[in-house]
Amino acid sequence: MGAGQSRSSNVLVVPQASQALEQMKYEVAQELGIQIPQDGYYGFMATRDTGAIGGHITRRLVQIAEQQLAGSFQR
Repeated sequence: MGAGQSRSSNVLVVPQASQALEQMKYEVAQELGIQIPQDGYYGFMATRDTGAIGGHITRRLVQIAEQQLAGSFQR
């Protein structure tokens, strides 16, 4: 794996969303009281913590999508 490459196979449909998702990850972690490693290596983090962050991000994204869909039907 080359420098700067991620092991994740996820591809964002909107590449500009990457920064927003990264910010959301830090916000969620802070709300949950979980410290994200400064070096970006998650190997020493508990699976429970990384799963909690991902789960909360997913819930938040679904909530945003539901609000946008509800708004589009009210017009």
